[in-house]
Amino acid sequence: MKITVLTLFPEMFAPLQGSIIGRAQASGKLEIQIVNIRDYAENKHFKCDDYPFGGGAGMVMMPQPIGSAIKAVDPMHTARRIYLSPKGATFTQDKAFALSGCEHLVLLCGHYEGVDQRVLDLYIDEEISIGDYVLTGGELPAMVVCDCLARYVDGVISPSSLVDETFGENGLEYPQYTRPATYEGVSVPEVLLSGDHAKIDKWRREKSAELTKKLRPDLLGKK
Repeated sequence: MKITVLTLFPEMFAPLQGSIIGRAQASGKLEIQIVNIRDYAENKHFKCDDYPFGGGAGMVMMPQPIGSAIKAVDPMHTARRIYLSPKGATFTQDKAFALSGCEHLVLLCGHYEGVDQRVLDLYIDEEISIGDYVLTGGELPAMVVCDCLARYVDGVISPSSLVDETFGENGLEYPQYTRPATYEGVSVPEVLLSGDHAKIDKWRREKSAELTKKLRPDLLGKK
């Protein structure tokens, strides 16, 4: 999978060079391309924002640099083009799984008061939000999407790690424990030490249902 990120602040993406995602890129399993929109500005000062027509607070990202950047990284429109925006549909595990089937994604990071609407109308396939709140830009949401999608790239993590995880079956994952067996007087549930896999599976299903009912009852009954 290739993910191209268009941003005015490429330095913000340094964390994607570490941990699991960093190793996935180093091994060639995943390609994340960070593109500076400013490099495509055609004005003398590489200006990428201006005051909004009609007045209002803040600045708006101009269409030309963004449009030129998109056409340069995806000239035949073979990629799925996504704008990270609080107005978009909420990013979910199901959405991540659907997007994981794409060979190439282009993620546009807005900033300031957003981007010129003509960019969205001409070049963007869909808008995605990571939650009902507003951030200073789309860089952090883009990193969230990259991290989530990387988990579905073959060879990045063990396939067993994708089983029985939170939201996988519209429920929350069961509690996890590791050594020591007793910590500050609190012991690991005996069933997990029993070696009886049928009982362990039953306990995990029950705890998953309990946690979902307690913490995210809105997930119950979803298909």
